Amino acid sequence: MDMKTIASTALIDNYFGLLNGLSKENKLRLIAKLSKSVADEVVEEENVVDRFFGAFKSDKSAEDIIKEIRESRYFGRSVEAF
Repeated sequence: MDMKTIASTALIDNYFGLLNGLSKENKLRLIAKLSKSVADEVVEEENVVDRFFGAFKSDKSAEDIIKEIRESRYFGRSVEAF
């Protein structure tokens, strides 16, 4: 086990010690909130990936876009002789 895992386990054990005295009803409320926060994180991660797809919209075909890019290149470099 690495140090990060050991630290996380210790933190969880400390929280459990603090929360162990809660009533059954409050424990269930806490479980519901924690579950919701995990579910929200999963949805947020999916949305991050979705933002990268379909963002560029154009009526031009891929070939036309590639042609435009290639035609707009500028090779105006001049190499000086020694």
